[in-house]
Amino acid sequence: MSTRTEHARLATVFAALSDETRWSILTELGRADLSASALASRLPVSRQAIAKHLSSLESAGLVEPLKVGRELRFRALGAQLAATARALDEIGAAWDRRLAAIKEIAESAQE
Repeated sequence: MSTRTEHARLATVFAALSDETRWSILTELGRADLSASALASRLPVSRQAIAKHLSSLESAGLVEPLKVGRELRFRALGAQLAATARALDEIGAAWDRRLAAIKEIAESAQE
């Protein structure tokens, strides 16, 4: 995956996760596959608003629809979150390396 594509993917994920309601939905879906109606009964948000938030989460690859009988439920997808966590770890590791290099330069200048 190109860097530009990866940045676009991360921006989409972070935009989807930047809303408190979507975090709550994702948390509930982490516990169980649920329909929009079931989510609306658990959260202080209308079913229509839940459907809109689910669409954003689905576009970001964070949830997928799952047909169970006549009901459409949604499932949280851990792969996208894991990929995002790995990207953040890589950024953190790069910053640690840079800080270590700066510390080494500063310490060698004092000697």
